[in-house]
Amino acid sequence: MSSLLGGRLMHWIDLAGALAAFRHSRGYVVTASTDHVDFRFPVRVGDIVILKSSVNRVFRTSMEVGIKVWVESIFTGERHHVSSAYLTFVAVHRDGSRRAIAPVVPHSAEELRRFEDAARRRRFRRAESERKADPERRAEARDS
Repeated sequence: MSSLLGGRLMHWIDLAGALAAFRHSRGYVVTASTDHVDFRFPVRVGDIVILKSSVNRVFRTSMEVGIKVWVESIFTGERHHVSSAYLTFVAVHRDGSRRAIAPVVPHSAEELRRFEDAARRRRFRRAESERKADPERRAEARDS
């Protein structure tokens, strides 16, 4: 096979996100959710894969981490955006119970944009989760 499998890239995205979450929280973290992941450009065998992750916002015990992936040709140096993803991690103690973590304090305009966008995505995820959890509401929406 001459291309990287999407599942392998998703694994790397999870690892890159976990490293940023662990580094920020200075302790154990678990992956709670992954927003959709699109694959925009193929990664071929021999290409260099670059992953960049950052904690966008903390919500007491959980945090959103953004991960962006590029591929670079080893022959030409040309770079292409492969994928972007948002993962939610929860900080936990060794026994698995949740623990509070320090907030993210945005300093630059870009950090502030990511911070505010994370709150918007969280509201959307929560609304979607509530919609899926309430079968009566789903039936009403379907019938209207």
